[in-house]
Amino acid sequence: MAKKLYVGGLSFNTTNDTLAAAFAQAGTVVSAVVIIDKFSGKSKGFGFVEMSSDEEANAAIALWNEKELDGRTVKVNEARPMEERPPRNDNYSRGPSQGGYGGGSRY
Repeated sequence: MAKKLYVGGLSFNTTNDTLAAAFAQAGTVVSAVVIIDKFSGKSKGFGFVEMSSDEEANAAIALWNEKELDGRTVKVNEARPMEERPPRNDNYSRGPSQGGYGGGSRY
């Protein structure tokens, strides 16, 4: 069964391909994704790698945790499921027709 790993502290130059190539040293990489900011189009500095087995995932953790990848020391551990979050309550998530009159300062 495949196991997903969290990889933090990535260089902003690390790509999906370089991440996959690095982790392939520990076994079969099912997927490798560097998380990209949707507004700037730049890396957020972390990503996820899915290894094909628990043994390969453990080998990848041993190989890369606290090691240098693309000039940065990365942190690698088993990814946790995304936690449920409460709905956002700010001016950007209200949707149309719920705003005020606009313009000016709120204070």
